[in-house]
Amino acid sequence: MTSKQRAMLRGMANTMETILYIGKDGVVPGVIQQADDALEARELIKGCVQQGAPLTAREAVTALCEALGAEPVQCIGRRFVMYRPSTENPRIVLE
Repeated sequence: MTSKQRAMLRGMANTMETILYIGKDGVVPGVIQQADDALEARELIKGCVQQGAPLTAREAVTALCEALGAEPVQCIGRRFVMYRPSTENPRIVLE
């Protein structure tokens, strides 16, 4: 992914709501499944690591991206953004 593509995705993620939360159990199979479903439906998702979680946001997004074949877009504080093109209905076109 190029820096221009990443910048475009960061801009799109600015107005998005956080839909994925990593809690005190960390990255468990339930969270991975939820992220997989959300990525298939939306392609670009924003997540947050809760206060009591054992992972940092960077560790969480790295683990999720490895498990799902996604690309990390942004990681600021406890929030992160991930991207993976949909297999059935791609909507976001990267330049």
